[in-house]
Amino acid sequence: MLTTTTNNIEGRPVREYLGVISAETIIGANIFKDLFAGIRDIVGGRSGTYERVLQEAKQSAMKELVDKAANMGANAIIGIDLDFETVGSGNMLMVIATGTAVKI
Repeated sequence: MLTTTTNNIEGRPVREYLGVISAETIIGANIFKDLFAGIRDIVGGRSGTYERVLQEAKQSAMKELVDKAANMGANAIIGIDLDFETVGSGNMLMVIATGTAVKI
């Protein structure tokens, strides 16, 4: 499955638009991750814990997006957009992936 944030794939014209698709993932960070990330905020530097959680959520949303497109008979997704939000009291992360399922 080809995936791209652009609206076309060079040299591969869209033969059929199958529709807009979306996938959502909500993932929580536990109290220990929050504690260590808070310490990292105080002393400075990057929070590897939250970076891993963010990467996991993004991969999950993208996998779901690809699965939905494949179930529609698509062989590509164009115009992919990823949105990141915090949910609840800020200890949960939501990733929303949207795109257009197409046949190229």
